[in-house]
Amino acid sequence: MAEIRTWIVEQLEFPEDCNVVLGQSHFIKTVEDLYEALVTSSPALEFGIAFCEASGPCLIRHDGNKEDLVQMAVKNAEKVSAGHFFIVVLRKGYPINVMDRIKGVQEVCRIFAATANPLQVLIAETDQGRGVVGVVDGFSSKGVENSQDIEERKNLLRNIIGYKR
Repeated sequence: MAEIRTWIVEQLEFPEDCNVVLGQSHFIKTVEDLYEALVTSSPALEFGIAFCEASGPCLIRHDGNKEDLVQMAVKNAEKVSAGHFFIVVLRKGYPINVMDRIKGVQEVCRIFAATANPLQVLIAETDQGRGVVGVVDGFSSKGVENSQDIEERKNLLRNIIGYKR
């Protein structure tokens, strides 16, 4: 019976003006299909993609339309180094703008996180390799919103971000 050799927590690093989407996919074509999904979602969107191949040469495949974001995605993929893991680093757009497109990519099996928060990836390592078990996205709850917090949330959505009218 295979056993977990070690547990690893990797803190991902990305610029404050960026968001990331972490997921799992199953085919070498993932990088090309994610690229197409993202590049057609918005002309302003900047992104980098990295994908950890899980068979054959087991390379980190990468693409994107901004080299600094591609390198950031590769750097984080190297830290995680788990089979079929992918990371998309976004600038000038938000995960909410691209999540349906990412989920619509045929190879995508799951999304672990979509966030701009500090992010830790929980990894199990066995004799065979590494797998992402989950993520720690941001911080623990500090309470329940009150009426002022509700008003601030609604103001953010309606007046600052413009998602609601």
